[in-house]
Amino acid sequence: MSAPEERTTAPASRPSPPDASPSETAPPQTAPSEAAAPETSSPATSLHDYALFRHGIEPGGRVPPRGYPLPDGPPEPSRPGLTLAEAREEVTAALAGPLADPDPVRAAAAVHLRVRSLRMPHRTVRSCVTRLPLTDEAAARRTGRLLVRTGTTPAAVGVGVALLGRLGAAEDVPWLEVIGLLKGFERPVVAALDPLDRRAAALLMLRTRVRDDALVPLLDAVDAGDDEAVRAALTGLPTGPRTLGFSRRIAEASGLHRLLRARPRDPALLARAALLLHRMADQHDVRAEILDYGPAVDAYGTVVSHAGLLAPTPDHRALLLSLALDLHSGPAVLLDWPPGRREALLEALGRLPAGPPPDGGDTAAPRRADWVARTGRLPFRRPPIGERLRIEVVVCDPDDRAEVETRLLVDGRPLVPGLFGMGAGESPELLLHTGRLRAGAEPREVRLAEAYCTEGCCGALYVTIRRDGDEVVWGGWRGAVGPPPPEYRFDAAAYDAEVERAEQDHTWSWPARSAARLVAEGLRDRPGLLTRWDALRNWVGTAWDEPDTLQLSFTYWPGLSAGERDRNGPWLQFVWRIPEDGSSPEDRAAAVLRRLEGADPKIFAQVRGGSREHAEALGYPWPERG
Repeated sequence: MSAPEERTTAPASRPSPPDASPSETAPPQTAPSEAAAPETSSPATSLHDYALFRHGIEPGGRVPPRGYPLPDGPPEPSRPGLTLAEAREEVTAALAGPLADPDPVRAAAAVHLRVRSLRMPHRTVRSCVTRLPLTDEAAARRTGRLLVRTGTTPAAVGVGVALLGRLGAAEDVPWLEVIGLLKGFERPVVAALDPLDRRAAALLMLRTRVRDDALVPLLDAVDAGDDEAVRAALTGLPTGPRTLGFSRRIAEASGLHRLLRARPRDPALLARAALLLHRMADQHDVRAEILDYGPAVDAYGTVVSHAGLLAPTPDHRALLLSLALDLHSGPAVLLDWPPGRREALLEALGRLPAGPPPDGGDTAAPRRADWVARTGRLPFRRPPIGERLRIEVVVCDPDDRAEVETRLLVDGRPLVPGLFGMGAGESPELLLHTGRLRAGAEPREVRLAEAYCTEGCCGALYVTIRRDGDEVVWGGWRGAVGPPPPEYRFDAAAYDAEVERAEQDHTWSWPARSAARLVAEGLRDRPGLLTRWDALRNWVGTAWDEPDTLQLSFTYWPGLSAGERDRNGPWLQFVWRIPEDGSSPEDRAAAVLRRLEGADPKIFAQVRGGSREHAEALGYPWPERG
């Protein structure tokens, strides 16, 4: 169920809280036991009123990127060396008592004084309050509301925002919206608004966090309450990642599901909704946003039911195929579908007529047409009854992004987006071509997915695969988000057959990718082809920006061929790019391997990693990046 959409713009004047007594709206008074504490460092005006003032004087009511600067005050306190555990302990000791006080005025005054005595950055205090044990939630809610409405320091208001993020209700939305206009508060306020009013959260994020002027007409139309203008601005948005990287927020802010209900037969709106849904289902970066889009099931239903109204162009054909892949094996499978509904939508997409052949004058069109031919029936194949494990290699639309992932489905549900959510499944070169999914005599830990920003930053998903009699067991999970996943048990014969089928199935691959696979196999069989040149293979694949270009990456380690590599000495990474030449994958791979037999690849490859100092020491030019 989608969150309520009660407000669409920041209030023009101070809201009147519907349930607050006069004492709750008054500025916080000093608690009697702490009357001697100095007040000179706090501004007299509440941050809420300050934000309203700044918004009122801003030309055109525009909110600057990251929000309005906070009012001048004392320097932000700092506690170098303070650990998170220590901070939580101090915040709990300081605030647990006041937040249990039934008198919100006295409690808010105590919070103002005690957070100042902590001498911590206000972000640290706020973060600690998000997990602070509360003995009286009703009292803490009252105090949180008063702090947001009348708090005079960032730390005190941050406590209020954190409390309303846990305990807030719809009546708190307008107050939070105003605080979210201030720099440093936009992100936590969006998080606090999300469970209360998704549209308000989306609007605040798009106003304060996204630097894209293309969104201005849409936001203006939403502010004006003009659905026709919203529809025009939405369908006219640029389709690049700079804008549609925020697809869920755009859909929520524009009220996409309401527009679809009102205009279910509008081809332009249907096409834009299909694109937004597909972008939300992308799992190559962070958690797939489709899982957090409340109206997703209804939106899919409207788009697919009326997809026949879209002109049968190559762009629409590719978009609907991408949508089908999302519904077949992507994160969209994990939505709360009524029984049989998703399968019915897939069947409806499968019955749509094919569009005309692509224009031969478009250099990108043949690649997309090849992708459609290779992928076109994949999402419409019915899995065998009783199938426990299914392994699918899915290639994205090459005009969108040349990404390839291995999708692992257990009982028809994809594992990676449900257990990890920080990136897509590993490539088939890493999971299938290496035999890592095979169940051997000894247990083996296998990485199924890596975070989009690398494992060293945000982790990876690992599983241990072991054979237990006539079963194969997946367990010992590491890196999963949320509760520990269960063990999955598979019939060993069926498991082995599915892994072998996936390893041998290269129908998903295009010529350059097939040539890269054959080169990798050749280098595994003949490692001396590179080591004789003091080179260690890193990877073989295709260029992300030129999918028809084969790439071989290797590291140059002086002394490697003689077994005298100095791990502390200079090294360089090289990349050899081999353009498309029209030959078959087999001939292209054979030519690459032959060249490595007779020539040092450092002669025709380019330096791509290491350091300028290493390059100078080894006598190679360091690339100058424009």
